[in-house]
Amino acid sequence: MTSLHTVPLPCPTPLTHEHAWLVQSQHTTSEGVVLYVRCSDCGTRRVDLQTHRAMPPSAVSIELNG
Repeated sequence: MTSLHTVPLPCPTPLTHEHAWLVQSQHTTSEGVVLYVRCSDCGTRRVDLQTHRAMPPSAVSIELNG
């Protein structure tokens, strides 16, 4: 028997993944090395800045879906 007063089940939200950033291009500036990166899985792009060779880069832009 079906009911006319049922609530639809919520759709599961897609799980986010950890991006695997690949450097597509880079250049040196007075602030450090600017890296243009792209996720190898989903194609998302962003710009990173590495201020010192021994430090990991940090994002300086928002993530843009490819």
